[in-house]
Amino acid sequence: MCTLTLAWQVFPDAPVLVAANRDERRDRPSEPPTRTESDPSVVAPRDAEAGGTWIGYNDAGLFVGITNRWLADPVAERSRGLLVADALREPDARSAARLVERSVDAHAYDGFNLVVADRTAAYLFEWDGRLRVHQLDPGVHVVVNSGAALGGGGAVIDAFHTPAEPADRAERATEQAENARAVRTVLTPEPGEAADAWLDRSATVLADHDYGVCIHENGYGTRSSSLVRLDDAGGTYRFAAGPPCETSYRRVGV
Repeated sequence: MCTLTLAWQVFPDAPVLVAANRDERRDRPSEPPTRTESDPSVVAPRDAEAGGTWIGYNDAGLFVGITNRWLADPVAERSRGLLVADALREPDARSAARLVERSVDAHAYDGFNLVVADRTAAYLFEWDGRLRVHQLDPGVHVVVNSGAALGGGGAVIDAFHTPAEPADRAERATEQAENARAVRTVLTPEPGEAADAWLDRSATVLADHDYGVCIHENGYGTRSSSLVRLDDAGGTYRFAAGPPCETSYRRVGV
């Protein structure tokens, strides 16, 4: 699974904070984050196999990230990573949201959960052959393959919809939902906690096998981890080029 944790409009000095693990085949090639594109420029890693990305931000203050979503009958015509790359060219979250809606009408994608966020708006898109859109409230939200544990607005809402998932993934989907809820609970901001302290604590959770989000399996597992902060000064990105339980984060030089 992949895990994407978003703290949106939780910290006044950093409206977008993200802590995410990427899980993938160990033989799938990728490249570390760099600055690419222009107007706006984009900071993102690259999937060297399909050419897109799974996470990144641009200098307009827009974040985009994706997790895969299991489908019983995959229908991919186009890589989901290319959709992320397309969205990162947009100037704001609302424009990126409209692009996602147009793109699922125009192309066939395998299942995904996709987050777009800037300082004024945040959305979660669930795609499994049908598109569901959640406009997120301020709070901590945790997205995994099987759905999302959404917090904020004084309420906690789960967005776990599994009818299109393969039957043999049902137990795994239940485990993911439990893991997502546990991560959301432990990453509820502590009194007086600063944004960078929350990111540091998030890195510890992403590396803790008790939460089930750092994966080590035969030929598959957590390949990298990302810590992203967007604020008035721009963006910062710390990247671990391996599982965070054994790999240090390094600041991306952009």
